[in-house]
Amino acid sequence: MIKKFTSLFPVWAILLSVVAFIYPSIFSPYKSAITPLLGVVMFGMGITLSANDFLLVLKRPKVIVLGTALQYILMPLLAFIISYLLNLPLEIMAGMVLLGACPGGTASNVICYLAKGDVALSITLTSVSTLLAFILTPALTWLYIGQAVPVAVGSMMLSIVKIVLVPVALGIILNTFFDKHIERFRHAFPALSVATIVFIIAIIIALNKDSILVAGKLVIVAVILHNGFGLASGYVLSKKLGLDEKDARTIAIEVGMQNSGLSVALAVKYFSALAGLPGALFSIWHNISGSFLAYRFSK
Repeated sequence: MIKKFTSLFPVWAILLSVVAFIYPSIFSPYKSAITPLLGVVMFGMGITLSANDFLLVLKRPKVIVLGTALQYILMPLLAFIISYLLNLPLEIMAGMVLLGACPGGTASNVICYLAKGDVALSITLTSVSTLLAFILTPALTWLYIGQAVPVAVGSMMLSIVKIVLVPVALGIILNTFFDKHIERFRHAFPALSVATIVFIIAIIIALNKDSILVAGKLVIVAVILHNGFGLASGYVLSKKLGLDEKDARTIAIEVGMQNSGLSVALAVKYFSALAGLPGALFSIWHNISGSFLAYRFSK
């Protein structure tokens, strides 16, 4: 039952987004809850990891470095180019670049499994990019849009430590030292993460109802292009650089699927609710595109 609920994430996201769009007053009062809710999601990610998951860094450092480099080089660059070519408003461009500068999303691990990729590699890449986010996400955001929009790099670093690194670390510690005690509860955390992310998406949709009516279609196009080019570039470049099919699939999924929840939380805190719109739409779309890609790869 729980697995089925988790696998239907795009459906719940779309349904609650529609409800939030029609009845925004239900969700808009919860704007201040976005950051702590993301902390819950990050804790759920940590609870599925252990210290052993990071040993792959020592065994396959070149692949880890390559995957992480592609993640942080391609996605913010693509976000900036797409935003510029589509002439997106500055606030939405800031949200797009911030989205591109975020680490890999936790859903990528599930999609990688369905796509018959290397799940251990996927988990390690997500973990490594997440740990590096407190430096790279603010730095890359400033690099691309710092001349046009004020970017509080130091404050953003501290926020990422609080809402990402600390909850993930607590989850890893709990999973490593109290593994047997939490075994019966572990299966519930993915469903809790899905429910939490869906609620965050609904809040952002509710806060941006008017903006969606004006610029929604253009933002959707930008998000689809960003995700699509990320998936394709990750795969093609991995193959060009000599990786096998399984690793290329894994890196493609890691590169193309972002931690959109983090981008939403940071966008709302440091820019505006409108800047969180690309991340909210990306949360829905990358799970749909990722599921379709996994189906194609599995065949």
